[in-house]
Amino acid sequence: MNLAKNSIAFAVMMAIAGGAAVAQEKEKPKAHKPVPVTAVKVATPPKLDGIANDEAWKSAPVLQFNAVKGVNFKNNKGNTSGTLQVVYTADTLYMLVVYEDPTYSVRRGPYVKKADGKWEKLKDPEDKGGDDNKYYEDKLAVIWNINDSIFGFSEKFSCASVCHGGEPGKPYGNKYTEEEGELGDMWHLKYVRGGAIGQMDDQYLDHTRFDPAKSPNAGRKSDPNAGGGYEDIKLVNGKPEFMNKDAKAANKGGTYWVKVEDKAPFDDARFKAGDEVASVIVAPFKGDRGDVSVGARWEKGKWTVEIARKLVTGSKFDVDFSDLGKSYAFGIGLFDNAQVRHAYVQEPLILKFQK
Repeated sequence: MNLAKNSIAFAVMMAIAGGAAVAQEKEKPKAHKPVPVTAVKVATPPKLDGIANDEAWKSAPVLQFNAVKGVNFKNNKGNTSGTLQVVYTADTLYMLVVYEDPTYSVRRGPYVKKADGKWEKLKDPEDKGGDDNKYYEDKLAVIWNINDSIFGFSEKFSCASVCHGGEPGKPYGNKYTEEEGELGDMWHLKYVRGGAIGQMDDQYLDHTRFDPAKSPNAGRKSDPNAGGGYEDIKLVNGKPEFMNKDAKAANKGGTYWVKVEDKAPFDDARFKAGDEVASVIVAPFKGDRGDVSVGARWEKGKWTVEIARKLVTGSKFDVDFSDLGKSYAFGIGLFDNAQVRHAYVQEPLILKFQK
């Protein structure tokens, strides 16, 4: 297997939402020394509320990290920094990620009522396709090297080993592994489309190449879903089909998402020019795709994200933590109001369980 033959840019993990790679075309990923992360066993699990004042976190070592080459973030330079902690109980793994983000970004493609009464969906005017960096949402992603199957991931390159820049069809490259049998488990926090209701999108990565008709997302795929998830609200006769039952504009105390139990037929008379409303309906995933829970909170320029997943799910698309004597490699990507242009931790992170 020859990684040098690939046009791999260094990017994190999965630019899950529709892309990959930080655009340095035909450049090899740069090797970085792996960094150990210790998971400490606790008797009482932390509460997933995005506050992180639990006793469990007080016992866990704190790893400081830097993430680079995204967009937005502090001074619009695309870089950020944060801390990582991991604990576990008899059956569940918990992660705490705290990182700097100067803006709370949830204004994901809303509909806005214009002065003439017409409704329009807001979109980044510079977006050439799948690359919105203005009207999007804050996100976080974690990718695990399932069974240490992805060549180069654990030893040197982390997520950059599966990012392919300079390829046609995507403004930010494609995401896939090199060969059949190489699999990554991706936990993707999309705050508007799942984080606000306590869930991360459980996805995976395989060797599928990009094809505009057959595989537009290349190797980036979702675990089987038994129900729930997010769905776009359509314009019907020039107006959004649904609204939140409280009829609050999203930019006037409402939300940029509508929970499925709160949706109501749209009443245009309730809104004035300049009002914005959500363009997405959300409900928890069920089954395999709903395995990862989260509590996320933004306050004073920082995100606090608490993540939980069972040590063993039984899914072939999930990393299996049943052997506490093994090491598990992973990478982290952070998105500041960006669809795909994420900052990423360059070093492979190696989880080890303290017994």
